[in-house]
Amino acid sequence: MANILSGKTAVVTGGEGGIGAAICQRFAAEGAQVVSADLRKNGDDKTGVEFREYDVTSETHAQELFQNLQAQWGALDILVNAAGIEIEQTIEETSLEDWNRIFAINVTGTFLTAKYAMPLMRKSDGASIINFGSYDGFIADPSLAAYCATKGAVHALTKAMACDHGPEGIRVNAVCPGFVDTPMLQSFFGSSGDIESLKQAVRDVHPTRTYGKPVDIANLVNWLASDEARYASGQLWVMDGGLTAQVQQMRL
Repeated sequence: MANILSGKTAVVTGGEGGIGAAICQRFAAEGAQVVSADLRKNGDDKTGVEFREYDVTSETHAQELFQNLQAQWGALDILVNAAGIEIEQTIEETSLEDWNRIFAINVTGTFLTAKYAMPLMRKSDGASIINFGSYDGFIADPSLAAYCATKGAVHALTKAMACDHGPEGIRVNAVCPGFVDTPMLQSFFGSSGDIESLKQAVRDVHPTRTYGKPVDIANLVNWLASDEARYASGQLWVMDGGLTAQVQQMRL
């Protein structure tokens, strides 16, 4: 580790999940002060990471979190909007309640958190926001209609934020993972049938013949958060082992 985030402050929503936890740990290892903002704590205390109970759908929670960090830190350098859920349904199978819930978490949560972080981020010498999109915001997997819609919205919001707040010294990017070994992916694999064969089939469809690990995503997020990425803004960074670079029909 090069301590490229030394002296910086960071908030990671969804910081107790698979990818979020990997990001928090990487940030702390690089010298940042880190807040993991999530609904509940997952496991023991992590070195250099402070847990805060946080509901991304609550405007009150957003206001209170950043008011408290104003008193604690005075400025915020890095915001990662990693909180998100997936619903595996077509539009006919998706209830209005589920549709509203996934948009509340994946899209409105990103909006509210960034909105109330902005005053603190303007006080940074070089602020960076990293939202979480998905390769499903570009192309679609079957039975993920609502999820795909939310990620397309996050992609558009990211570009709009980058345009609006770039003049204020705030960079905004989105990381768009493909298959990553997280509880969400394990849910996709399910619990019936030949799971190992399904896992191997998922690996084989990638040009790299593997799916990602949370640390892979954390590595990219770490760079985007750092001053090394000072010229990177308004972009959608796909990290999917080459999955979307190929014509899928050619593999039949």
